[in-house]
Amino acid sequence: MTLMSGEIYSYSELAAKAGVILPTPKTEAWKYTRLRDLLGTDYQLCETTSKKGENVPFSANIIHISNGKIVSELPHIEGVTFQIISSAEALSNYPFAKMNAAYLTQGLQIEISGTLNQPLVLNYFMMPEDKNYFYHFRNRIICKSNSKAEIIEQFTYDGNVKSCYLANIVNEIEIQSYAHLDHYKYQNEAFKANHIALHKVNIAEGGKYDSFCLQKGANIARNETEVSLNGEKAEAVVNAAYMMNGWATLDTTTNIYHYQPQTKSSQIVKGVIGGTAKGVFQGRIHIAPNAVHTSGTQLHKAILLSDTAEIDVKPELEIFADDVKCSHGAASGELDKEQLFYMRSRGIGEEEAKNILIEAYLNDVINMIENEKIREWFKSLR
Repeated sequence: MTLMSGEIYSYSELAAKAGVILPTPKTEAWKYTRLRDLLGTDYQLCETTSKKGENVPFSANIIHISNGKIVSELPHIEGVTFQIISSAEALSNYPFAKMNAAYLTQGLQIEISGTLNQPLVLNYFMMPEDKNYFYHFRNRIICKSNSKAEIIEQFTYDGNVKSCYLANIVNEIEIQSYAHLDHYKYQNEAFKANHIALHKVNIAEGGKYDSFCLQKGANIARNETEVSLNGEKAEAVVNAAYMMNGWATLDTTTNIYHYQPQTKSSQIVKGVIGGTAKGVFQGRIHIAPNAVHTSGTQLHKAILLSDTAEIDVKPELEIFADDVKCSHGAASGELDKEQLFYMRSRGIGEEEAKNILIEAYLNDVINMIENEKIREWFKSLR
């Protein structure tokens, strides 16, 4: 749908124009992440900017996306083809994905047919200019059979720390037979920004999707991943960490579907929440009737740094097959007081001791990143 630059729209009004029914507090999948602030805000289309976000501190092919538009030349990479797209399919059951299709700002199709020698970075950057901007971006990522790649998404901004804007991102990812995609995401938006992202992943026989997401800032940030293991011996690793000390709601939602035998999935999510912030984890593992000899594991842990911080967790297992190995678990609590006391008795200040414990706690999941340079970069971002 065509919108006029400079015109002001409420997101509820945009949804009505597109015929999209947005979630309410009664919507089960969104009951912990209420959208009052997002839906009650008036937005306008992003104006063009040529400013780019900071590069990553290692060699990479970088595509700069500023205010929802690609602002750099697409790199020439052997075994990779790019195509800018201007329309997208409305995905069923995902209202914000339907909004993404209706009001697409821009999109990119990435087709990988070989092995990438260095990561491909999608560097999203917002220059809000004290206006309530919004944009919708769509990626279609196709990993051809036997290909291998690392893709990083980085979301940052410049300007007022209390800037209000909305980023609505959809990634459609196809991993063909025996292809391998490592997918990393770093999201650090302004305090009043809203960030909604959906990753819809389909994996064929012997393919592997290995992902890690670090969320740090926003008013509402929801990172949702749906993985369908469609071929035998397909595998998915969907790890994440989040940390916030303010009023944010940081939501990690996953749905992993095992449709074929001998498929694997694993997930570890760790959170650190302070102030009046809220962490949300919703994770579902579904085992279809014929998906025998399958394994699926899921674990969520969180540390509460204040009495007003909140964690809402809803793990689910749906098992319709015999001869499978599945588990899930969730735990939350405070920093270990005995460890804090021990460190302070050795002359370490209280804040430094807390930081050391938090660092060690998050390192458990960050250390699972195979690429050393990417792993050390994420450690520096905490």
